[in-house]
Amino acid sequence: MTNISGLSWLKVLLYVLLTLYAIITLIPFLWALSASFKPLTEIVSGEPNFLPKNFTLDNYRQIFLQEPLFWRWLLNSVVIAVSVTLLNLLLNSMAGYALARLRFVGKRFWFFLILAVLAVPAQITLIPTFLILKAIGWLNSYQGMIVPSMVNATFIFMMRQFFVNFPKELEEAAQLDGLNTFGIFRHIVLPLAKPALAAQAVFVFMGSWNNFLLPIVILFDPEMFTLPLGLNTFKGQYISYWNYIMAASMVFTLPALGIYAFFNRYFIQSVTFTGGKG
Repeated sequence: MTNISGLSWLKVLLYVLLTLYAIITLIPFLWALSASFKPLTEIVSGEPNFLPKNFTLDNYRQIFLQEPLFWRWLLNSVVIAVSVTLLNLLLNSMAGYALARLRFVGKRFWFFLILAVLAVPAQITLIPTFLILKAIGWLNSYQGMIVPSMVNATFIFMMRQFFVNFPKELEEAAQLDGLNTFGIFRHIVLPLAKPALAAQAVFVFMGSWNNFLLPIVILFDPEMFTLPLGLNTFKGQYISYWNYIMAASMVFTLPALGIYAFFNRYFIQSVTFTGGKG
């Protein structure tokens, strides 16, 4: 009885700590949401009030109706993030399945090369990426933003670990039914890999949606800016329009929140691919 009581108190303490952590995490977001309805003078006054004293929708009117490039920035972000996500889902899954199931020359070499790539910080590859894109004329273009990001070593490894643990009996039964390797991958493996694909989609989309380093290196035409780069234009040398930045930031977070909410149900299922045999 004492052990059961002790476990109950530990569970209560855990929930209290998690609730406090959630509140602390939400405070900056709630302040930004409140600031998006405040005039600039109230934001820079420094008063720690969460509820706007002078509630206004002018910030949203400004970015939607008077900022001529905001809709273009939003379109650019959507096109790039969706394209990068779809290409990653396809190519990372194909590469992971090949490393897990197929036999080909140099398989171990490519696997260890992917592991080596995981140790290289993305910032190191920015200058080589810029030079390559400049040489082929892809600066300031959609393909320049999409192609360098269409595969990801982390998620190739993740998908490989998932497919290593995938039941071989299902594939063998599909082979007896006359399916070739591509047919097995398309009709058997991918439909059952929804948890892994959903988790990958969330992380890849959010990474591309929030990407600031690559756009600031290769994009120089304001019409090609993505939203993170576009928001930076509201900051000047002597004044920053934090009211517009906060309003645009709220719009900026909605797609990422929507993607996460839609795929959240798969997250618990997706923990099974974190480990695996080699």
